[in-house]
Amino acid sequence: MDKKAGVQRVDAAAQGMTPSSTPAAQETSHKDHFLQLMFFQASRAAGEAQGPGQAALPPSTGDYAPLRNSRTGTGGRYALPVPGTSAPLRLDSPATEVMTDLRRVAALTIGAGASIAEANRVMIARSVRALFVIDDARDLLGIVTATDTLGERPIQFAQARGVRYDEVTVRDIMTPADRVEVLDLRDMQHARVGDVVATLRFAGRQHALVAETIDGDASALRTICGIISLTQIGRRLGLPQQQVHDIARTFAEIEALIASQ
Repeated sequence: MDKKAGVQRVDAAAQGMTPSSTPAAQETSHKDHFLQLMFFQASRAAGEAQGPGQAALPPSTGDYAPLRNSRTGTGGRYALPVPGTSAPLRLDSPATEVMTDLRRVAALTIGAGASIAEANRVMIARSVRALFVIDDARDLLGIVTATDTLGERPIQFAQARGVRYDEVTVRDIMTPADRVEVLDLRDMQHARVGDVVATLRFAGRQHALVAETIDGDASALRTICGIISLTQIGRRLGLPQQQVHDIARTFAEIEALIASQ
């Protein structure tokens, strides 16, 4: 045995230390003990709180805690559910089922000075038939629809103003915001799809907005939180899609559906 090594062991023993209790080893041991306190004791305490036969909860991190998880292990199996079919839309279904909720889905917008060709491109790219027309402050100026851009309105405007067709802008043919039917969100929450169809039919419109209102303050800024589309209602009711949208025909088909029920 090496005499020098033997002397070191004797000195360590004389001072109440083992070879593993040197300063470096003590620091490592302290870190290990700290990790055990953090990760294992918290998990054990959570597991004891769950009771026998239940998986232990992982430790919390501040105000948030990881969810308990598991692994299937050898021979374990998982299966995916069989896709189900949602209940078909009916005229007595809740009206909110045909409302596009703008609190969850971003509103599709366009500037008032955009050309009708640009409006058409946006609608085709996003598979919609209407866009909100806004100003630089994102205040609502109106609505422009595919019927507006593809119908006779741009031609009539160009002829009346003596301008070229490609000079017609969204502002020229949109329906201004003060002429758009606006429904109260509270009424929508208690209405049926058939009530919404009757509203659009009475107004002769294919779209209506849904807003959150403030009681007793008609001048208050109202937030548009949804939009109703006659085209979407017809599609959800199972009516065949039209190549060229015809409001009168869509209403007639919906009314025939009502009569058959």
